Amino acid sequence: MIKKDFTLNHLGCASCAGKMEKRIQNLPEIKSAKVVFPLKKLIVEFDSEKSVLSSISKIKSIVESIEPGVELVDKPSSHAPLKNWKKIANKNKYLLLAIILFIASFIISNATFSLVLLLGAYMLSGYSVIFSGFKNLFLGFAMDEKFLMAIATLSAWAVNKPHEAAAVMIFYSIGEIFEDMAVEDSRNAVKSLLNLRPTSATLCIDNIFIKKSPEDVLVGSVIFIKPGERIPLDGTIVEGSSLIDTSAVTGESVPRNLKEGDSIFSGSINKTGTLKVRVDKPYEESTINRILTLVEEAASKKADTEKFITRFAKVYTPIVVFSALAMVIIFPLANIFSLQESVYKAAIFLVISCPCALVVSIPLAFFGGIGAASKHGILIKGGNHLESLGKIKTLLFDKTGTLTNGTFNITRIKSLSAFSKEEILRYAAYVESRSTHPIALSVMSEYGNDINQNSIEDFQEIPGRGVQALIDDNLILVGNSRLMTSFNILHETVSSTGLVIYVAINNAYAGYIIISDTLKERVSQGLSQLRYAGIKEMVMVSGDRKEIVEKLALKLKFDAYHADLLPEEKMSIVERYGKNQIIGFVGDGINDAPSLASANIGISMGALGSDAAIEASDVVIMNDDITSIAKALSISKAARAISIENITLALAAKVSILILALLGLANIWAAVFADVGITMLAILNSIRVLKKKY
Repeated sequence: MIKKDFTLNHLGCASCAGKMEKRIQNLPEIKSAKVVFPLKKLIVEFDSEKSVLSSISKIKSIVESIEPGVELVDKPSSHAPLKNWKKIANKNKYLLLAIILFIASFIISNATFSLVLLLGAYMLSGYSVIFSGFKNLFLGFAMDEKFLMAIATLSAWAVNKPHEAAAVMIFYSIGEIFEDMAVEDSRNAVKSLLNLRPTSATLCIDNIFIKKSPEDVLVGSVIFIKPGERIPLDGTIVEGSSLIDTSAVTGESVPRNLKEGDSIFSGSINKTGTLKVRVDKPYEESTINRILTLVEEAASKKADTEKFITRFAKVYTPIVVFSALAMVIIFPLANIFSLQESVYKAAIFLVISCPCALVVSIPLAFFGGIGAASKHGILIKGGNHLESLGKIKTLLFDKTGTLTNGTFNITRIKSLSAFSKEEILRYAAYVESRSTHPIALSVMSEYGNDINQNSIEDFQEIPGRGVQALIDDNLILVGNSRLMTSFNILHETVSSTGLVIYVAINNAYAGYIIISDTLKERVSQGLSQLRYAGIKEMVMVSGDRKEIVEKLALKLKFDAYHADLLPEEKMSIVERYGKNQIIGFVGDGINDAPSLASANIGISMGALGSDAAIEASDVVIMNDDITSIAKALSISKAARAISIENITLALAAKVSILILALLGLANIWAAVFADVGITMLAILNSIRVLKKKY
């Protein structure tokens, strides 16, 4: 299977994009096809390499037949948006001539000559609309916008309204220009978030610097990065140190100070020093490429609202056409309006029936939301997930690695008077140095000194209890309460949210060490923000001991908790909570893959560079900040609210103009505003989701 991306230059019709996708999908050699309208992008999966060349010409024919003037290219578009009126005028010179003829028709006193001028204005401004409308009629797409506009204006000619017919076509064409500009602005606002792919990498070979495409740099190569340059590939710093701006990748505003030995992610910007970086991953697997690929692909995963609008447009437009036909037949028969009046009102009805405002603006609202989230270090893998986020009322949280750092540190050492804290820590570190348990590593890290292995004798690991050894001929016991009891050593029972390690020296109780997993920064703040964002129930699920989970759940004010869980048990609890409601599960993305996949919305924390996290979850919080979840909920609600506003605005305007037309208070020009004008307003409204502060 071969996957290729194409750019559809000059694509401006959202409904046309859907038709292209459907017809390309039906080609026998095509496995799948998706048109991403907000990015003018076509993603095609071919059955084989052989079918690529033979299919491209067919795809081009389909694209051209549905929307003439659209170009299929196999690289990103180099076409910049129109920037000044001179360029606009040059591109639309026939429309300008049509406007001149239209104005002249009012000046010329000769009725016949005036009619000829109007006909010229009509054809110059509307020839492509009429041609495409009737061409699509024979291709099986009779009920599209251009067909409706052609029929409506021809109806105006039929009832002796030549000025209105020409004016409607001119204003419709002008509206299309402004609509295209508005769509292009929204596209560029979104695409500016995606212009992070580095274009080159400087390969360093024996202090000789060679510019190469990032795709051509091999793993293990060393690249040179100057201050101000964007990091082209993931790697490890082998020389130099610098402040690194990671805002494009994680959304963090404060630069990180990285030095030799630290990992560095592509898409970040080198702020101060020069760096030499060993490349650890090929470009295809680099962080920035994976992020941008996910963001682009997310545009093709439609929200329920988008799917509804698509289905609605297919049903709504034919209903309106047949309703207009019924008006022409029924009104004269019922002596409500004359035939001429009925045809004119039906023409108005046809003009306002176009669902363009909805078909264009709703996808832009959701894709804008995905783009806004990516600016804050949040990857949302589709409009469907973005919409569902705002409906969540119950969130389940894993504990270790999600709410806590997942790294153990000594938080307290208590010694009896006969022993010092330093002595207890030293003996514990010596005994634990022979163990590979994570707890042992924490004790050794806290001790921090070299350990003379020659002084350790008779080391024994006692399963489920602890370890023992002779250290400088002293019997040292380090372990839990059961270890102390098995050696008949009297000791206090310590209650703690952390792990308690008891230490005995020569069968005498010496004291204890508490090792705890610390909370991540801003966890309490993030949970409070989630309550404010509308989360009604928060539940902690963990494989940790009940007493530890219970104390942390009470401290963080969780509504419920479940402890001592195996991964499959955790997944069962997630499924139980999700039976009758939309729920979210927040995990670290590596150990919680089953639960992330089982929840309606799986949210992985701190997943930067983690393939498992990105694969298993629907939302990826790259900056490991709980407060970002509340931002994601806010963005979801904003995108959904804007889409509802657009639906309400479009339908209200169309119904209002229709009622006014039936009452004789609105003409066909008002109908053009209800179509093109409302479309522009809806698009501009959709752009707000990118501009809002979250």
